[in-house]
Amino acid sequence: MTAPLLSLRGIAKSYGAVEALKGVDFDVAAGEVLALCGDNGAGKSSLVKILSGAHPPSAGRMLLRGEEVRFASPDEALRRGIATIYQDLAVAPRLSVAQNVFLGSELTRRVLGIPLLDKRRMAEQARGFLARLAVSLPDMDQPVERLSGGQRQAVAISRALRWDAGIIIMDEPTAALGVKETAQVLDLIRRLHAEGRTVILVSHAMADVAAVATRVVVLKAGRKVAERPVEGLSADALAHLVMTGGAA
Repeated sequence: MTAPLLSLRGIAKSYGAVEALKGVDFDVAAGEVLALCGDNGAGKSSLVKILSGAHPPSAGRMLLRGEEVRFASPDEALRRGIATIYQDLAVAPRLSVAQNVFLGSELTRRVLGIPLLDKRRMAEQARGFLARLAVSLPDMDQPVERLSGGQRQAVAISRALRWDAGIIIMDEPTAALGVKETAQVLDLIRRLHAEGRTVILVSHAMADVAAVATRVVVLKAGRKVAERPVEGLSADALAHLVMTGGAA
């Protein structure tokens, strides 16, 4: 059997007297789309914060490619190949598409010894990342605030590709999007899957999970209560799984 890309063992998180996570175990295989589901308060947000390096676990171990890791910050997680795209996307709305793709890793060129942004090269490479997602934006210089929700997701994913992230965590990526934009985001996830990227999809939308996920992990009150392949499960069956944790 192939070793898991990411393994969680006994992950716990407490905020004072509140136990948000209680000994969570699961593996993530390379190239899969793993859905992380559960009602509000199930522990999904706390787990994403641990995976992304925003918060340390109170207990437990996390292994990346078999090596135990403990991230001190989101930047450290990103350098190790884990990129997190939150619902609010953390884009800079007034900056251009290309500048957002290269946010924090801008390309420069020297003119008379003075470093200047290499906007042309950034635009060319940003266009290439978007093309990998089958997204065409004719103007790389337009501010992101002019884009649709689906297009903004594509820009955020392109930034993850720029960092060559092997694991991309997407937190409620279709929340507040219309039908057309939701379909566009689901297609972006399929493209990432086809490229061999590993996606951890946090979602309340069971139709989305049924459409793109390969496996689902369900949390309830801070514990893992179910884990199974998504193939053959309808959105209604997934909703029942989340509600009951697999109990009859």
